[in-house]
Amino acid sequence: MIPVAGYAGQTVGVLGLGRSGLSAARSLRAGGAEALCWDDNPEARGRAEAEGFDCLDLGAEAVMGRLSALVVSPGIAHLYPAPNRIVAAALLAGVPVDNDIGLFFASLGSGGWAELDVPPRVVAVTGSNGKSTTSALIAHLIEAAGRSAQLAGNIGRGVLDIDEPVSGDVIVLELSSYQTELARALTPDIAVFTNLSADHLDRHHGMGGYFAAKRRLFAEGGPDRAVIGVDENEGLFLDNQLSAGQGDDRVIRISVERKLTGHGWNVYARKGFLAEWRKGRQVASIDLRAIKGLPGAHNHQNACAAYAVCRALGIAPREIERGFHSFKGLPHRSQVIAEAGGVSYVNDSKATNVDAARKALGAFQNIRWICGGLEKEGGLGGLSGALGAVRKAYVIGREAAQFAMQLPGVEAEVCTTMARAVEAAMAEAEAGDVVLLAPAAASFDQYDSFEKRGEDFCQEVLKRL
Repeated sequence: MIPVAGYAGQTVGVLGLGRSGLSAARSLRAGGAEALCWDDNPEARGRAEAEGFDCLDLGAEAVMGRLSALVVSPGIAHLYPAPNRIVAAALLAGVPVDNDIGLFFASLGSGGWAELDVPPRVVAVTGSNGKSTTSALIAHLIEAAGRSAQLAGNIGRGVLDIDEPVSGDVIVLELSSYQTELARALTPDIAVFTNLSADHLDRHHGMGGYFAAKRRLFAEGGPDRAVIGVDENEGLFLDNQLSAGQGDDRVIRISVERKLTGHGWNVYARKGFLAEWRKGRQVASIDLRAIKGLPGAHNHQNACAAYAVCRALGIAPREIERGFHSFKGLPHRSQVIAEAGGVSYVNDSKATNVDAARKALGAFQNIRWICGGLEKEGGLGGLSGALGAVRKAYVIGREAAQFAMQLPGVEAEVCTTMARAVEAAMAEAEAGDVVLLAPAAASFDQYDSFEKRGEDFCQEVLKRL
């Protein structure tokens, strides 16, 4: 646990009592603060009360007047489409609003860090797609090279739940736009921007607000080194804003769409080969095609980002290559769950938006595609040109018929349920086909999470083999 610094003897409100909220309350208490808690869910309040925390309506004027700060969980709206009522009360009362990420960065170095021979370093990863795989891959590569790493944030543990770092430790954080937008302190040593595509637009009032939330990771104090995906205009703009000139190697540019051979520090992947260029010459190359845990161009982008971070940490290319081969991938992200009769079954339930689904579709041939769910803002137009490898679509979700109508040129069967979609796809699959779950939609019309959707797919496949 990381005790929160700066609030000893003060009272801090904690709004939202899921994993990050309870973690923040514990860390505040460990740092000498009093944590007053609230969650609209009585069961969540009960769990906090069982740990000795007082649960009070933080929006009450008498309670708000006691607070030195309000710590808000990521799922609670703090600005758009409208602030939660308690957040709104804090804004009006002038109570600083923060989250566990801000508390973490503000508390760094407050323990015994100054006494360590090699100060711990923090790598923070953000972007629309690939954050989890990139973060997990970075941690895996560090450990495969014989160093210590901790994985936290949206993946692994809550940021305040990590162990007290040891000398030379690397803390790898996956951060969402909800987290980077609200955190009052953001000071990683290395910051990563993977890519940007339309997502969570209601929470950020459009693409401009969404990009601005991501960009804060690079603006609030500024990392020592930035790894920037430059395959979208936003990444190119961010690179330009951070670079002092063409030879500035504080920014490492990554791409899977173009060769990057300029005079700075560049890492790109083309036709299955990763290349590192520095100061106008190639210094390393890795064949990614045989690495089962990283299939497709989207995973090659993740590999470029992780490679760049590890090179910035001083890990040699051959060590990184060995680590790539031992990486098994993450559940629900291009996860090969079975191979039978010449047919592969792939779970990419994390493809919750059009861009992620497009990348998953680009990784395979002869696809029996299971898709559908709660459609996100912007529709399915972004899939145009990406459906050439789809033999047939099997559409799930409450609005499956409407979803299927937006797939011109693709034979589509309205299945509604996962069980029916898997049954139909498996009955029609032939040797050489891939049955791929890549929904291009959120899960919340039928499931509590993309994980539950992916688990359902796996269960339906495996019980039929």
